Amino acid sequence: MEQNSSPSFSSDADQLKKYADDLAKVYRSEKEKRKELQTANEQLVKFADDLNRTVKNLRVANRDLQSAYLDTIHRLVLAAEYKDEDTGDHIVRMSRYSSVVAEDLGLPENEVENILYAAPMHDVGKIGIPDNILLKPGKLTDVEFDTMKTHTSIGAKILANSKAEILRLAQQIAISHHEKWNGKGYPQGLSGDKIPMVGRIVGIADVFDALTTRRPYKDPYPVEVALDIIRKERGEHFDPAVVDVFLENIDDILRIREEVGSLEDISLADFMWSDRDKSMGLTPS
Repeated sequence: MEQNSSPSFSSDADQLKKYADDLAKVYRSEKEKRKELQTANEQLVKFADDLNRTVKNLRVANRDLQSAYLDTIHRLVLAAEYKDEDTGDHIVRMSRYSSVVAEDLGLPENEVENILYAAPMHDVGKIGIPDNILLKPGKLTDVEFDTMKTHTSIGAKILANSKAEILRLAQQIAISHHEKWNGKGYPQGLSGDKIPMVGRIVGIADVFDALTTRRPYKDPYPVEVALDIIRKERGEHFDPAVVDVFLENIDDILRIREEVGSLEDISLADFMWSDRDKSMGLTPS
């Protein structure tokens, strides 16, 4: 019996040893894999940290670039209209008025922001208008007014064919902010919804600020008079919906007006209509 069992026992022992060797190999292999996985995870964490730092740096650089870009636009607008010392405050006020109206009209956040930055370029075409017309203190002749009206198309040409979204929007504003809801504006005689919304928004903001500030041809009008004009022009010069939103946000508009620049307030008893505004039909009928 002992002679018969010895080979079997030896065979089982060999098999067990083989199993043990195989398990040891598997263990060593798995251990190596765990090390490789740990190393890979550590590398991945480091890569994620590096990527996060890179993204943060890019965001800072992008903000700095955007700030420089917008500052350049602002300064170029001032250069185009440097003859008017009130231009700087005017473009800040009217652009902020425009963003308030745009936001309450429900425009997307990025479009509201773009309007804020593009609106200051609405009159960039005035760089092509002669000083004797641009700064004339009295009523313009028909020929002079026709020349003045070309600042819209001049501005659109200056801003044309840009790849920048803000400049494309600025071109749209430049060409459309003097259009009227009733089709009697310029330069294209557009009416109603054919006028781009940004032109309708900037148009009312521009008019309100022009009415309530000193211009070469007029003293500032009292806020009450300016608002009466806007109400009168609801559905004529201005989009009724835009007028309604503007008036609903008048507290914010007046707060911005007080914050930006040094403005004169004139009483109803002291103000007088300018000859130019009389000629444009802004006086009460």
